[in-house]
Amino acid sequence: MVVKEKIGIVVSDKMVDTRIVAVSDRIVHKRYKKVVTRTKRYAVHDSEFNSKAGDKVRIKQTVPISKTKTWAVSSILRKSST
Repeated sequence: MVVKEKIGIVVSDKMVDTRIVAVSDRIVHKRYKKVVTRTKRYAVHDSEFNSKAGDKVRIKQTVPISKTKTWAVSSILRKSST
């Protein structure tokens, strides 16, 4: 099985073991041919509490951990300045 990976920004770190990561994708609209940015939010498992809000992280798909969590933090690419 190929492991899917995405890069996004941590937008919430309020929950225990869970981070909310926003992943933005740029696509071309089918009819209007305009570049549109779409953002999707993922519930991501982070048991070591390494990531904070504003960090840029790489996430990977895992087996389901809970009802909404099927992603886990694999690495932190850039720490936030705050």
